[in-house]
Amino acid sequence: MNPLNTLRRSLLASAVLSLGLSGAAFAQATVKLTLGHGAAAGNPRHEASVKFAETVKAKSGGRIEVTVAPSGQLGDDAAMVTALRTGALDMSANSQGALANTVPEYAAFGMPFLFADLAQAWKLMDGPVGKDLAAKSAEKGLVVLGYWDNGIRHMSNSKRPFLKAEDLKGMKMRTPPDSVTVDIMQSLGAEAQQIKFAELYVALQQGVVDGQENPLMNIHASKLYEVQKYISLTGHKYEMTPFLMGKRTWDRLSDADRKVVQEAAAEATALQRKLSKESDDKLVADLKAKGVQIDNVDKASFQKATASVVAKWEASPIGPFVKQVVTAARAQ
Repeated sequence: MNPLNTLRRSLLASAVLSLGLSGAAFAQATVKLTLGHGAAAGNPRHEASVKFAETVKAKSGGRIEVTVAPSGQLGDDAAMVTALRTGALDMSANSQGALANTVPEYAAFGMPFLFADLAQAWKLMDGPVGKDLAAKSAEKGLVVLGYWDNGIRHMSNSKRPFLKAEDLKGMKMRTPPDSVTVDIMQSLGAEAQQIKFAELYVALQQGVVDGQENPLMNIHASKLYEVQKYISLTGHKYEMTPFLMGKRTWDRLSDADRKVVQEAAAEATALQRKLSKESDDKLVADLKAKGVQIDNVDKASFQKATASVVAKWEASPIGPFVKQVVTAARAQ
């Protein structure tokens, strides 16, 4: 055997082995992701985000690391939607209202008195309508990993009980950056003011606004009850929390990593919804114990006053999708 050929084969084998090891090392490189959201620690949104990070790390053998940034540390929800689309942020458990500014069809799920309970909303989101919404999101550079829950929303204020629709006339009510919520408040005769959630406690404390609307879990986690004497169980609106990854980040992941992310997202979605469902039942008693007056309302008066909101949105550019959602919700 020619010694030179033997040497060449040996060098070639070493080179192939070296390249193989380098490729394997590259494939096993740590993937670092950041997940931002606007809720406080203790909120189901944060607990599910932490669960997602832990599950991804476990399923990837410690290779995929997710840093969770709560309480608007990375900006408000609208800013995080922009960051997702540009690739500056990897993931966000965001809000229906902020996302509707980019994907208008999300507003359809916020029509007043659309869902009697959370299970109805989840059934719709997990079916064909939810798939249509995910497709519309993908067109805007956003990958839906799950539809988390932001609860049935109720109203609180520092002035008087809201027992019927007329009680809101002249009240200054904070809303998120959500056009449907603004329409609802205006249909009730209230003055709507958009204030970032991270600034809401101080705004209520200083009397910038009289009241606000949120699910009980948000009111409790952010201690809004400290500056709001009355909570009215209006149940006027549902909101989801879309759990999203920017398409720029998604496209950088391998197929194997995408599978890990999807599996972890499914587990986190199940936990978030479970915590959300459990919260209302226990929080009513807890809030009462903290000295908050909690009242049931004349829902018929609220439904009558807000009926014009649905009509307005059904006549809007996204009217066909709104009608699709409303029809599907009422058929359940």
